[in-house]
Amino acid sequence: MSKLQSRILEQLAARGGDWWRTLTAAGLRADLLAGLLGALLVLPQGVAFARLAGLPPEYGIYTAVVPCIVAALFGSSRHVVSGPTNANSLALFAMLSPLAIPGTPDYLRLVLTATFMVGVMQFLIARFRFGSLANFISPSVLSGFMSGAACLIAYHAAVDLWHLAWPAGRFAWIEPGVALVTVAATVAASRFRPRWPAMLLGLAAGHALAEGWQWQSGQAVARLGALKSAIPPLSMPDLSPATLAQLAGIALSLTIVALGQSISIAKAMAERSGQHIDVNREFLGQGLSNIAGSFFSSYLSCGSLNRSLPNLEAGAQTPLAAVFSSVLLLALVLASADLLAGIPMSAVTALLLYVAWTLINVRRITGIVRFSRQEAVCLGATWVAMLLIPIEFAILIGVGLSLLFYLHHTSRPVMRVLVPHGPERRFTPVEEVTGAVAECPQLKLVRMEGDVYFGATQHVGNVLREFRERHPGQKHLLVMAKSMNFVDMAGELLWSREFRLRAGTGGGLYFHRPRPRVVDAWRRSGLHQELLGGRHIFASKADALAHIVPTLDPDICARCTARIFLECAKMPGGAGRG
Repeated sequence: MSKLQSRILEQLAARGGDWWRTLTAAGLRADLLAGLLGALLVLPQGVAFARLAGLPPEYGIYTAVVPCIVAALFGSSRHVVSGPTNANSLALFAMLSPLAIPGTPDYLRLVLTATFMVGVMQFLIARFRFGSLANFISPSVLSGFMSGAACLIAYHAAVDLWHLAWPAGRFAWIEPGVALVTVAATVAASRFRPRWPAMLLGLAAGHALAEGWQWQSGQAVARLGALKSAIPPLSMPDLSPATLAQLAGIALSLTIVALGQSISIAKAMAERSGQHIDVNREFLGQGLSNIAGSFFSSYLSCGSLNRSLPNLEAGAQTPLAAVFSSVLLLALVLASADLLAGIPMSAVTALLLYVAWTLINVRRITGIVRFSRQEAVCLGATWVAMLLIPIEFAILIGVGLSLLFYLHHTSRPVMRVLVPHGPERRFTPVEEVTGAVAECPQLKLVRMEGDVYFGATQHVGNVLREFRERHPGQKHLLVMAKSMNFVDMAGELLWSREFRLRAGTGGGLYFHRPRPRVVDAWRRSGLHQELLGGRHIFASKADALAHIVPTLDPDICARCTARIFLECAKMPGGAGRG
C-alpha cells in the first residue's frame, strides 16, 4: 500500500469512522444491492422534490449525487442516506421565493448561496461540538413542522394539478386521471409490496396511462421535458457581503430544520441497527456535504428517511451503499434520459400529494396529544405557524415554546415534606401516607426534587418562607438533597439566606447527601465552610438525626406526643416511647 493510500485511509478513519476495516466481499454485494434500490427510489423523488423547491428537475438528481457521497463518507451513521428531502425543498422554496422568481438565475444563485451558508453553519456546530443543540428540537415540534409542511406541499401540488387540468380554459380529464392512477399504484405498492420502490412503480403506472391516452386520442399530455445534464456541473455560490447578510437569517432557520431532520433520522437508524451515533460527526458530514454540493449545482440536502430506512432494510453494511446509490443513479439517468423526459407532470404532482399524505403521522400526533397538553400545544402551534407565517419563524416558534415549557417546569422544583412511616420508619412523602400524619414540631424534613438555579429561586424561596410562616416552631430544616443536582450563584445565595435566617431564630439548616457538584459550588462561595463548621452536611439520615435531635428544645420534647424518630426515646419525656 502506498503512502498516499495509507494517508487517505487514515483520514477516513479519523473523519468518517473505521467501517472500511470491516469490508468483505459479501458486504460489498449487500451494499451494491442496497445502492441499486436507493438509486431507484431517489429517481422519482429527486425530480419531484426539485419541483417542490422551485428548481429544474435535474437539480434533484444533482443533490442526490455529490452531497450523498460526502455525507456518507464523513458522517457517523453507516445507514443514513442524504439528498433532497420534502421538508428542505419546501422550506427553501418558501423562504427564497419572495426574494427571486423560482427557476430564474437569481433564484438559483440564492439557492446555492443558502446551501453553502447552511453547510458552513453545520460545520461550525460540529467543529465547536454544539451538536447537543439539536436535542432542543422536541419530537412534538418536528411533528408539527412535518404536518405543516405536508399541508403546504399538498396545497401547492393541488394548485399545480388544477392548472394542468384547466389548460387554455378547458378541462383535461387525462391530467387528474394520470394523477389518480399514480397515487393509487403508489399506495397499492407500498401496502402490498413494502420492499418495492412504490413511488417508481406509481410513476410508471401514470406514465403508461399517459402514453396510452396520447397514442389513442392524439392529444398531448404535459411532460417533464429533457434534463439539461445528468452529471452535476460546477457552480459558484454568491459570497458577496450583501447576499450573505440577506440570507443569514434564512440560512440559520434552514440549518435548524436540516439538523433536526438529520439527527432524528440518524437516531432512528441507530435504534434499529444498534450502531452508536456521534452527533457532532454526523453534523460534520452534513456540513461538508452542503458546502461541497453548493459547488456542484446541488441544493440543500440532509438525511432522508425515505431512502435511509429502505437502505437499512435492504441489508446495507457500510456507507458505500450510499456511494453506490449515487453512482448508479447517474448511470440510470444517462441510460434513460428520453424516458425521464416523457414523465407526465401530473404524475410528478401526484407523487407530491402522496408524500404530503405520508408526512402526517396520525398515530404519532394522537400519542403526543394524549401524552401531554404542553407537547400538544407545541405541535399545534408549530403546525399553525407553518401555515400562517414564514417557515423560518415557524420552527423557531415551536422551539421557543418547547423551551418556555421546559423552563416553566424546571422553575418549580418539587419540595416534598417527609415523615418516618411504617415498621422500617422509611422517610415517606406525607401525601403518600394514609390516615393521620404527625410531624416533629421542631424539625421539618423535605426532599428537594430539582435544581435550584436563577429561574427556580423565586419558587423555592416562596416554599421555604411558607414553611417558616405556617410552622414557626419548626426552626430546624433537614433537606434531602440527593436529587438536587445543580445550584448556581442565585441558588447559593438562596441557601445562604435560609441558613442565616434559621440560625438567627435558634434553628438550623441541614443537608443529607448533597451532590459533589453542589458541594463544590458551596465550597467556591464560602457557604461550605459554614455548613461544615457546625456539622450541617450528613452522609446518612441516621447520622443527621443523631446529630440534630439532641439539639432540639428539650422543654418542647418533654411535652411532645409525636415521637416520630427513634432518637426521640433519648430526649426528655421519651423513656419507653418513640
